[in-house]
Amino acid sequence: MTASNTSTIAAIATPGGFGGVGIVRVSGPKAKNIALSLTEKNLKPRFAQYTSFFDQEKNIIDSGLALYFPNPHSFTGEDVVELQGHGGPVVLNLLLQRVIELGAHQAKPGEFSERAFLNDKIDLVQAEAIADLINASSVQAANAAQRSLQGQFSETINALNEKIIYLRTYVEAAIDFPEEEIDFLNDGHVKSNLEEILTSCETILKNAKQGVVLQEGIHIVLAGEPNAGKSSLLNALAQRDTAIVTDIPGTTRDILREKINLDGVPLHIIDTAGLRESNDIIEQEGIKRAQQEIQKADMVLWIIDSTKDDASIWLDNIPKEKLLLVYNKIDLSHPKGKSSDVHISAKTGQGFDQLKLKIFEKMGIQHINSDQISARQRHLTLLKNTVELLKQGFYVLETLNAGELLAEHLKDAHQQLSEITGSFTADDLLGEIFSKFCIGK
Repeated sequence: MTASNTSTIAAIATPGGFGGVGIVRVSGPKAKNIALSLTEKNLKPRFAQYTSFFDQEKNIIDSGLALYFPNPHSFTGEDVVELQGHGGPVVLNLLLQRVIELGAHQAKPGEFSERAFLNDKIDLVQAEAIADLINASSVQAANAAQRSLQGQFSETINALNEKIIYLRTYVEAAIDFPEEEIDFLNDGHVKSNLEEILTSCETILKNAKQGVVLQEGIHIVLAGEPNAGKSSLLNALAQRDTAIVTDIPGTTRDILREKINLDGVPLHIIDTAGLRESNDIIEQEGIKRAQQEIQKADMVLWIIDSTKDDASIWLDNIPKEKLLLVYNKIDLSHPKGKSSDVHISAKTGQGFDQLKLKIFEKMGIQHINSDQISARQRHLTLLKNTVELLKQGFYVLETLNAGELLAEHLKDAHQQLSEITGSFTADDLLGEIFSKFCIGK
């Protein structure tokens, strides 16, 4: 795959604001000549050269370092120039404007990474890992993104695709020789290979789910009746007084949000109004918003005051697969509920280790190991589709002995996996992915 665009792009590659150093990045066929006009020097490849940057009237815009990376040995696979000046927004914009005057145009978000992908410098998983690395909110997430950027996730997907291609070839050989098809499909070779591929795909899917959690975090709603201790738990988890806590029922009337890091996993904690029947218009709106957050949440911690009756009609509206019952105030009462429930004291911190383990268990998170990769929701969708296609292939093999149908399912599975790395993908998907990148990256 090669980029057909022959234009030259430029952008400020460092964050907005003030800093010691700012970078303007240029990529494309005019990059070298632009640098020559800007610096009045022929830049030596891959050599940091101190120089001044001149405007059209030969006035100095700024002074700094210029680096030239000739194609194809650059990030984008094109001629690339990096201009490192002082990190003030005015001087950087003057420098960028001069580069544009010399023939470049303003890069779109993610256009540098898109060109690297189109020029086969990186695949789509690696391109996405760049954005994940930039946006990582924990050391574990950064390490996982770095492993995907280095190709660990892609290598796993490519290896699985090779196995599918081999099996497709084997099955299609049976179809080409129909008089021997029964022997080919029933010799155990196809079945054992298909089982191995399916198991591998399910393992990759499980690992990818953890990768998504590391990057995107878990959205957890604290819900329950008034005065159960939701706000106290939010404050305890955040380790600061985010929410107002009083003995008056209905204190929390709006949505409160806090982001914390739990063993490297980002948790987006949402405190909501206590659910009860109320004639107060403001409280009614808070309850309505609470119900909306519950529906969107990955997980709902239903906080129960263990000193009172735990029955609640509100629980019937929460999907069981994302519900975890948390009995609070165990420092004031004997434990209630089932052993599968969580028992804590938001006041003393008792039971917080159990709460953490239950959250991870409910979300299918195991210990984050040194092989963890970063992943995205689209990867999960494609992997789930692949698993389903492989299961359908297994069904037609076992019940119908239909080689043609099995070959078709394997072909579709191959295509789904290829969309992960981008070896097969639609242009509109590329546009959606790269539009979410930073400008200059």
